[in-house]
Amino acid sequence: MRIIAGTLRGRALLGPDSDKTRPITDRAKQSLFDALQDCFAGETVMDIFSGTGSLGLECLSRGAKQVIFLERDRSALRLLKQNLAELGLTERALVLPIDAYHAAELPDARNLTIAFVDPPYAHAETGHERHKLDELIRQLADHCMVDGGIISVRHPTRVTFDCAALGVKIVRELVYGDMGITWLSKAEK
Repeated sequence: MRIIAGTLRGRALLGPDSDKTRPITDRAKQSLFDALQDCFAGETVMDIFSGTGSLGLECLSRGAKQVIFLERDRSALRLLKQNLAELGLTERALVLPIDAYHAAELPDARNLTIAFVDPPYAHAETGHERHKLDELIRQLADHCMVDGGIISVRHPTRVTFDCAALGVKIVRELVYGDMGITWLSKAEK
């Protein structure tokens, strides 16, 4: 894993030391950020279920003002904090070891340009965890995003979203093998 572009281009990142996280591949990250361009430069971004921080760190390298990282796994948190320190980005990051499903309740989670939501794939399927994911998306759209802000959800390609029920619209869908990334934005009422 590495930083793809920006001031820290080419810098290596510490990756997960277990199979609990699924880091995004460099190829998929390159494509994702080529599509995003630099719409978050000078803005605040949230990296939910951040793992070791690959997406948020990429945003900081490309000029984001601040990234709020949410991750509960202790091993991933340790590596995320090491990545931030080694890259000199600690002062531009807020690392919160809390349940990601409470992200929209945070006072700092306002006026976000991008919220990356990368839950365990099982949470995107059906059942209680999927209900929690849907509620997180609804709350982010209602309370946290700037007008036109993007909620970027990573999920298995077989997963779909009930946009009307969530109060969102699909802005773009990206597919990389069996991985999908769907961009959602608050729907106009």
